[in-house]
Amino acid sequence: MDLEKTRQDQRIIWITGLSGSGKTTIAQEISSNLRAQGKAVVLLDGDELREIFGASTLNEKNHGRASRLLLAMQYSNLCKMIGAQGITVVIATISMFDEIHEWNRKNLSGYFEVYIKVSQDELRRRDPKGIYRKFDSGEIKNVAGIDLKVDEPKSPDLILEYINFNTPKICSAKILKAIQEANLKCKLNNKQVTSLA
Repeated sequence: MDLEKTRQDQRIIWITGLSGSGKTTIAQEISSNLRAQGKAVVLLDGDELREIFGASTLNEKNHGRASRLLLAMQYSNLCKMIGAQGITVVIATISMFDEIHEWNRKNLSGYFEVYIKVSQDELRRRDPKGIYRKFDSGEIKNVAGIDLKVDEPKSPDLILEYINFNTPKICSAKILKAIQEANLKCKLNNKQVTSLA
């Protein structure tokens, strides 16, 4: 295996959006596609990571903005560690904080940010975990995008807005195409710099 080529192909694909936007399903589809191409991929999911980092219980203490920000920084550092070994990371997480997006851009090699943008009406219609229903009934609080302020990504590499026919396969294909175009652009820019040197 050409380690240098592996490192060049490596990406941190950060898929963000509110609860119920379809991040995990899309991330799974992308990971499957990349593995089918023979790429080394680690799939990380925010729900599973919360469990691993001991923050899975929904309560005010570990689900407020400060604790979520701290958790998101742990996710970013984990992505950095895995990515440094030449492995592509696909992560599905809310983690909608300006500080995180800025840190990721400065510190994660091959960072590609995807924002899955879905209306509140559609999120409430889907509500796979019952989070919005529980919020409405007063069972929980600190729900991202409702009573917990989130920062909509300011400059994601790709925004996918919900449209009825946007299946996970279609979304995955759009993301992989955008990454391929970004890779090509990067290679062309590197070639121009080399020829000017």
